[in-house]
Amino acid sequence: MANPGGGGAHPGDDEGSGISAERRRGDHYIVCGANTLAHRLVVELAEQYEVPVVAIVPSRDADHAPQIVKLLGDGGVVVSPTITEEALSAADAARARGIALVDGDDQGNIHTALRVQALNEDIRVVLRIYNQRLGGHIERLLKNCSVLSRSATAAPAFVNAALRRPNSVRVGDQAVSLEIEERPEREDFLCTIADRIDRQDLTRMRMLPDSPGPAAVWIGRTERQEVVEPGSRAVLRFVDEEPSPTFTRRSRVLWRLIDMIRYFTGVQLRLVLLGSVITVIVSFALIWALARPFAWAVYETLLDLAGSAVPDVYGQPSSAGVGGAWQRVAQVAVTLSGVPLMAVVTAILVENTASRRRAAPRQPSGGIRSHIVVIGLGNVGTRVATLIHDLGIPVVCIERDDNARGILAIQSLDIPVLTGEAPLEHHLRQARVHRSRAVLALTGDDAANLEACLEARAIAPDVRIVLRLFDDDFAAHLYRSFANAASRSVSYLAAPAFAAALMGREVLGTLSVHRHVVLVAEFVVEEGSDLVGRTLRDIDVPGEIRVIAVRSPAARDYLWRPDHGRHIGAGDRYVLLATRSGLGSHTSRVSSLRTTQC
Repeated sequence: MANPGGGGAHPGDDEGSGISAERRRGDHYIVCGANTLAHRLVVELAEQYEVPVVAIVPSRDADHAPQIVKLLGDGGVVVSPTITEEALSAADAARARGIALVDGDDQGNIHTALRVQALNEDIRVVLRIYNQRLGGHIERLLKNCSVLSRSATAAPAFVNAALRRPNSVRVGDQAVSLEIEERPEREDFLCTIADRIDRQDLTRMRMLPDSPGPAAVWIGRTERQEVVEPGSRAVLRFVDEEPSPTFTRRSRVLWRLIDMIRYFTGVQLRLVLLGSVITVIVSFALIWALARPFAWAVYETLLDLAGSAVPDVYGQPSSAGVGGAWQRVAQVAVTLSGVPLMAVVTAILVENTASRRRAAPRQPSGGIRSHIVVIGLGNVGTRVATLIHDLGIPVVCIERDDNARGILAIQSLDIPVLTGEAPLEHHLRQARVHRSRAVLALTGDDAANLEACLEARAIAPDVRIVLRLFDDDFAAHLYRSFANAASRSVSYLAAPAFAAALMGREVLGTLSVHRHVVLVAEFVVEEGSDLVGRTLRDIDVPGEIRVIAVRSPAARDYLWRPDHGRHIGAGDRYVLLATRSGLGSHTSRVSSLRTTQC
């Protein structure tokens, strides 16, 4: 029953425990949290999987709690500032099928998971943990547990959007990717993911259409039949190779040296240094030309540069050899030029050592080009910057909060970071945004991300922009108003994976077509399942589900483009593409079959 005051259920209220009598049968799922991921996950479970959901929120006004209350009603929400045993009891955790802990506090989520399994040892637990190494240990520690990272799930989609590279998912030993074609010509694809794609009207797009495969398209063209409708389409293909690094190590070292000189010197001093370097080179050439061996000329020049050369004694023949007066002039020039050079080299070494000790952020290189600018070093921004760096692509980060925890992780990779409360335009110019290939705005504020991209476009009108946006309407307006732009929602990308994990299913990855998500999931046909003896065609649902690969228990590799008339056997593994609703319905179907057998 709902609370009379409409404030949601509270721990300790038997009558208003947040779960109606109908839900006390042990078939509900619990979502703990009130952030964007919790909101999306509640929608995913309630609307796509059509299962009873109970939410535990810190207050009815926190973050997305009002939207969650609106979805579930007062009777489906338990209000508790912290997740205590009383709150779990009010949510009837002892009889729940699964619980998702999606708050951003890793330690709190682990403690709650231990507490929940003490109440219900068979409950399915899904934890959100940023530290994936810690998450692996927790999965082995807890029974029936899955650990996911929201940022790790969503980050590849942002990187691919910035690089205009197709999203990819690894299935076994093979990686597959989504590719959008403006003019369909190549027919070496696995299947069509979407067609009728129009950026100005995305409502026309069809997901997983019942369209002909590559062979049928080729046959139709040989017979001059129009088999595929004109327009853009998204297809699934194998990934051939990974991009190679953009810059060589030598060029990075060279620009790093130039940046250090710029850091320690002004314009006037740089002119003096340039004159000194030219003088040393000319003097060395003169000494070498005066009948000296090359090695000896280098030796004498270095001694003069360090001020260690022994002068000739007046009245005695020169011990320096045949150079005469011109050699002495060259040596004096080298010695005088060495004074500013040695001072600057010493300053660079001392400051570099001190900077490392105090962990000062590295500034962007003056010669950086074709790099990516990442704005915001929260969990998502840090993951994205790390992935870009791992690909060998230069990256520059901007973060206003000097205490953001992502700064230390980025500094450990020696990635340039601009921090402080300076105007964003100033930071973007320092980041050389006019030379960058893309700008990613990844803060948790939609308005701040839009502002950042507008500032970037004001400086570099042609730069590619990728925004992190939660609001779907906001994103639709963005696609209509901006060219060379993309948006992604972290919660929209992560929620399907969390929901599938809660159902005990493994989502291998997500592929996004603009704001629409297709999931790649793997299922195993259990002994005695109703699917045994049926064909793959019985699994396919046009617009929702498409089987793309199958593997028998005896086979080592997946069979791609399988005959959909193939019969399913016990132990077979099949990989499918599914929309969010399609995965929900198929998971519910498999779960109901298993429940019936039990």
